[in-house]
Amino acid sequence: MNQGELINAVVKNSGMTKSDASKAVKAALEEMGKALKKGNSVRTTLGTFSVYKRGARKGRNPATGAAIKIKASKGIRFKASKTLKDKVNRR
Repeated sequence: MNQGELINAVVKNSGMTKSDASKAVKAALEEMGKALKKGNSVRTTLGTFSVYKRGARKGRNPATGAAIKIKASKGIRFKASKTLKDKVNRR
């Protein structure tokens, strides 16, 4: 499902106009992004999104084999909630 399909599902299930649903979905995603950028975790009924730190490390250029330095960075993890796991595994 992409963002457009999500918006259409919100329209179908909520009775909102497509314009209002689009604004709501985009606003929710924007706020989630802002919270993650600040380093906060975001908990939803789907699960928890959290930020983790990846330390600086050494790597290799696959084309030349030369050693390179990889800078420290942040990544995002997602841990599915029990509710989501149960829905996915329901038979």
